Amino acid sequence: MTALPLSDRARRTARRAVRRGVLPVALCAGLATAVTACGGEDPDAGTNGVGRLSATQIEHKAQAAVESASAVRLAGALVTQGETYKLNMRLKKTGGSGSVTSKNSTFELLRVEDALFLKADAGFWSRGTAGAKGGAPSGDTDSEAAHKLDDKYVKVPEDDPAYKQLRGFTDMNVLLDGLLTLNGELAKGDRDKIGGVRAIEVSAAEGKGGSLDVSLEGTPYPLQLERAGGAGTLTLSEWGRDFALAAPAKGQTVDYGSKLPRAKD
Repeated sequence: MTALPLSDRARRTARRAVRRGVLPVALCAGLATAVTACGGEDPDAGTNGVGRLSATQIEHKAQAAVESASAVRLAGALVTQGETYKLNMRLKKTGGSGSVTSKNSTFELLRVEDALFLKADAGFWSRGTAGAKGGAPSGDTDSEAAHKLDDKYVKVPEDDPAYKQLRGFTDMNVLLDGLLTLNGELAKGDRDKIGGVRAIEVSAAEGKGGSLDVSLEGTPYPLQLERAGGAGTLTLSEWGRDFALAAPAKGQTVDYGSKLPRAKD
């Protein structure tokens, strides 16, 4: 930075400041209108310090935070195998609960350990029971079965083809391990606020490999993920906030049978 000439008055002020031992403060004050700053504000002041790290180090910090987390809320859009799902799930190591919306339907999932339950309205079951291989429960017609299943929990048999896919929406480890991966050379991006929390972005391959916003406050948890190739944007919140998980009462459940209906495309 090129030094600017001082006026006689400014030089006298500086000399007096030297005698008083306050020259840096005096100069900053005297030159404030000519120079933007003498030091500049530290963008990481009051943060957890991860903003000072390299992009790779920030990613490692975020991954370590995820591995140690006991719970999280995950919400947003997820595109997989050409299908878009809107998720709003609360997850922890022993299970999860929340809603999933696809092109044709919305349903709720609840998993407690290995027991997985699905709840949806009659319209969902009406579409699904058409062409079902397992048949309607208790010999009912499709419409009668749909009415009985309306807004009830149905336990998904573990040997049903749908079990693995549906369980994946409730599995914290599966979702986070599969989603929080950036592909390509990492770089630090802008600082922003996600849900009112200060964060710093880490992007891969100039954004083509996805990007992750990591908290600058407290534990460096991931707060938002933009998946590569436009495969969805997800927000992550309520890290470590526990919630109750319990199997639904018998009066809230209906036994469909050995196989769930297969929905038409």
